Amino acid sequence: MAVTIPTHDTASTDASSSNPAITMPRLMLHAEGLAVFVAATAAYGMSDVGPWWLYFVLLLVPDVFMLSYLLNIRAGAILYNAGHTLVVPLAFAGIALLTGWQIGVAIGLIWLAHIGMDRTAGYGLKYSAAFKETHMARV
Repeated sequence: MAVTIPTHDTASTDASSSNPAITMPRLMLHAEGLAVFVAATAAYGMSDVGPWWLYFVLLLVPDVFMLSYLLNIRAGAILYNAGHTLVVPLAFAGIALLTGWQIGVAIGLIWLAHIGMDRTAGYGLKYSAAFKETHMARV
């Protein structure tokens, strides 16, 4: 008996709930976010690049990118996504590591932890159609 695997996520929203159906790709995205959060937090703790109070103070700072939605939805999505894609803090932390800038490494790891935390909770990159439309689901 052959098993058909869909080529795209066919999740639908249940009429009685605002939560999208749980699908394997969605679970994998959440697990991936948790892995990033745990790895970045562990790296921060093990590398001794900064005190824990700094970690907790800066953990929510990337959400400042939400203020870009005050400009308009398109600009908001672009700037929010720039602050919530793994590429930027990875590059930032990598450059800081190569140059010996310890506080830069700390900031990069905290930034990565924030993104992982967001992905674990189901918050993804935004589409310019609406703030609640993300690559993970409608939130």
